[in-house]
Amino acid sequence: MVPETLVFDDKKQLVDTAATRFIDLVTRAQTERGIASVVLTGGSNGIAILEALAADSGSIDWSRVELFWGDDRFVPADDPERNSRQAREALLDKVPVDPTRVHVMAPSDGEFGDDIDAAAAAYAQVLFDVGSGGVPHFDLHLLGMGGEGHINSLFPHTPATAEAEKTVVAVEDSPKPPPRRITLTLPAVNRSKSVWFLVAGDDKAEAVAAAHTGAHANDWPCAGAHGTDETVWFLDKSAASKL
Repeated sequence: MVPETLVFDDKKQLVDTAATRFIDLVTRAQTERGIASVVLTGGSNGIAILEALAADSGSIDWSRVELFWGDDRFVPADDPERNSRQAREALLDKVPVDPTRVHVMAPSDGEFGDDIDAAAAAYAQVLFDVGSGGVPHFDLHLLGMGGEGHINSLFPHTPATAEAEKTVVAVEDSPKPPPRRITLTLPAVNRSKSVWFLVAGDDKAEAVAAAHTGAHANDWPCAGAHGTDETVWFLDKSAASKL
């Protein structure tokens, strides 16, 4: 399936358009199935879209949104590096979510203590349970991207990126600090109906071009992520400069 590629003059246009389409996608999913399932991402663009959604919070019935994370840092729950904490501050504390539908990855001071493998296995079990015996077919998986093409905590030439069966794995040596993380794998990402990339900056241009020209996921993890219904790249002009 050919991805849809949208290029914007600046990051604000990118985020505003993605937020508008987010509202449409979620409300359509709720109309069709009652509950919409969304995987959130961290990073500046991932948090910016949540802030935009908070400003227009009445457009979505947040009590009927099942929320997951693509990855999180295995640090204490109150650490500002936590994607879930940033999402809470940007959006979740401001909208009437159903707390039983907000599925946070365990922090390092949570119920599993310092056992990151147990924490990753527990999140895989959450996906299994919510998916009624299988990974959910997420309605939407949001993705940021690093300059080397990493998505979630899937970095080039790492076992996590090469994982072909497990849906969630622990990462002990992320090349980007903090080193310990929990991440969804490509098999989990690729069960999403819609996969959206939110990418800005000229330092991302090479990775964007690689993903659009059939690069191998081991070299450029972003190239391995695809939605079953659609894959959409929201890019600013700088990120799109090598297409």
